[in-house]
Amino acid sequence: MDGVRGMRGDRSPWWQRFGGERQQSRWPWVSTLLLTLFVLVGSSFAAHQQAGARAGLDPFARALLVIGSALLLWRHRHPVFVVFGTAVAAVLYLGAGYPYGPVFLPVALACFSAVVAGHRKAAWSALGMLWAGHILVAHWLYRWLPPDHDSTAPWGQEGVIAAWVVAIVAVSELARTRREQWARERAERARAARRRADEERLRIARELHDVLAHSISVINVQAGVGLALLDSDPEQARTALTTIKAASKEALGEVRQVLDTLRTPGDAPRTPAPGLDRLHELTSQAAAAGLTVEVTGTAPPLPPGADLAAFRVVQEALTNVVRHSGSRHARVRLDHDKDALRLRIDDDGPATGADAGGSGNGLAGMRERAAALGGTIEAGPRPDGGFRVLAVLPLEAKAKEDDR
Repeated sequence: MDGVRGMRGDRSPWWQRFGGERQQSRWPWVSTLLLTLFVLVGSSFAAHQQAGARAGLDPFARALLVIGSALLLWRHRHPVFVVFGTAVAAVLYLGAGYPYGPVFLPVALACFSAVVAGHRKAAWSALGMLWAGHILVAHWLYRWLPPDHDSTAPWGQEGVIAAWVVAIVAVSELARTRREQWARERAERARAARRRADEERLRIARELHDVLAHSISVINVQAGVGLALLDSDPEQARTALTTIKAASKEALGEVRQVLDTLRTPGDAPRTPAPGLDRLHELTSQAAAAGLTVEVTGTAPPLPPGADLAAFRVVQEALTNVVRHSGSRHARVRLDHDKDALRLRIDDDGPATGADAGGSGNGLAGMRERAAALGGTIEAGPRPDGGFRVLAVLPLEAKAKEDDR
């Protein structure tokens, strides 16, 4: 369907599409046939108008007219050969003294095709050859060429032909320039679409990681508690199972929201994105996992993107404490000024494995969220032990966020 929409959405002018892959893949029978008929009829009419002054149309003249026009069938596939072929046919036609008329039209169309296809020098050379051939015939060779008793052509006529050549070149160059410009714009649109797709893919990956890592960590801890107390303390085991059910339900809801976004891009989410107003839910879930969280400070009103990023930063930091720290106590501090919100999450350690502070994907996701908003993330061991995550998020969202 995307391909169909792309074809229907191609609203570029005809001169920008001229010579494209679609045109090169088929033979231009209709346009060539119509032009051939026009050249033959127009030349016959010109012969009647110029009777006595120019030679009459004979089979050789008509053959030259048909050959010069029929060559245009190959103008998309072999533009250089066609532009020189039509020019040679026109020179032979004029050299034989046949009447002036639409014999120049095949040359003009062949020149246009060659220039648009990028063969500018070949097109200019063919037109120059045609003009030079006409000058030789009209001002020197006319003594030995038909019709008999022909005289030299006025130089004003050469000025008209020169203007005609310049007009063909100018129109062809304009079409080539516009076509190249359109091709650049199309390539830029394709790059922008790929860039937006990559950004959306990374955003969804971050959302899924943050949701699943936090919820599964809580479920893992509570499952261990439930198994350990299943026989000795059934009531506490029941509490652990209740926590598992609540955490899994919340995780399923958030994953479903992400998947709905994938299925219907651009639609408004069914539920609002989480923000710092749900910080108490994180602390409750952390408490259910055996982690005491102390929260100090308050957050100012935040743009939606910054609010979600702040929530995910705290969520990932607390998840890392549960999974990778021996400390059962964490501190979350919120501070702000007129420009930025500062989040600081500390635990007292020690680390319980080589992945102290996180697995890398979570920290990378936090940094990507902050960078997308123009903020920063610093994470690492504290000098006195434990681990610290420090996030600085601007209160004014970047234009990039608004564009999304």
